Amino acid sequence: MPVVEGLALYEAATEAAALGLPLLEVGTYCGRSTILIADAARVAGVTALTVDHHRGSEEQQPGWEYHDPTVVDPEVGRMDTLPTFRRTLHAAGLEDQVVALVGRSPQVAAVWGGPLGFVFIDGGHTDEHANGDYEGWAPHLAEGGLLVIHDVFPDPAHGGQAPYRVYLRALESGAFTEVSVTDSLRVLRRTGPGI
Repeated sequence: MPVVEGLALYEAATEAAALGLPLLEVGTYCGRSTILIADAARVAGVTALTVDHHRGSEEQQPGWEYHDPTVVDPEVGRMDTLPTFRRTLHAAGLEDQVVALVGRSPQVAAVWGGPLGFVFIDGGHTDEHANGDYEGWAPHLAEGGLLVIHDVFPDPAHGGQAPYRVYLRALESGAFTEVSVTDSLRVLRRTGPGI
């Protein structure tokens, strides 16, 4: 995540934390964006939640552009970003601020029961995964809460289209109003019911 988008994410998390509800991130990876959300949560006295299966999304698998062989577990031969994520939280001094929910986003969302003040969607970039994240977590977003979507590229030449389609879907639902655009980061506010 570029610095300018990180700053916009932090600003949105800070604003949403004022609602006094947990802040949720979908797509932890190694925790770079988690520390921004967690610091905003810490200042406001709320909890940061982050959901990831820690096996990497499609573009992080062997043979793909964003594959990092240093996060492959040699024993099982699959990606495992959880140890790196834990080290990231430790180094930032934010271990006590974050609840890591390890599992697939739709499964975790199905058992989640409380309202959220913030939902940051930055998980898998296929239509199946991006829509699953949106459909699973957006219903938990409280009135006035912020929905933040990363990697929104209107031009297919700049990136995948699934997050962009979720962004359009949210706007077209009438349940969300756009707050800000910072490069590929979109911030929307829940202003009505539905998804």
